[in-house]
Amino acid sequence: MGKVLIVYASRTDETKKIADLIAEGVRISGHEVVIKKTGDIKTEEDLKGYDGYAFGSATYHGEMITSMKQILFIAERAELKDKIGGAFGAYGWSGEAPGRIFDTMANIYGMKMVSGPLMLKASWVQGGIQAAQAYGKSITALI
Repeated sequence: MGKVLIVYASRTDETKKIADLIAEGVRISGHEVVIKKTGDIKTEEDLKGYDGYAFGSATYHGEMITSMKQILFIAERAELKDKIGGAFGAYGWSGEAPGRIFDTMANIYGMKMVSGPLMLKASWVQGGIQAAQAYGKSITALI
């Protein structure tokens, strides 16, 4: 049984809802999951000890939320190379944040990433619940 850390930044709690649904998928797969807001991560030590990671942020004015950028800087020192990873987020218009997080995890940290970032307008729109749960399952499938 693996252990997955989900860290999210959210303005309206929609990205939090997506994080919760991803966590359901992890649990359904029989794995343990811990969900934290970006403010709960202070040092790279807070990121260590997990088999898989999912980082998520809403896209706001074409960017990820600032607190997620800070997490990405902290994560550079957390020795995540070859760990399993995924990225997700809610968006209104453009949705750049999940892709930027995904690329950072894959290219800077050298993580083994799931097939792509999960980008949803909202957790409840267009099969979002099932998609988010499936994303959690896809992370655990690589553990």
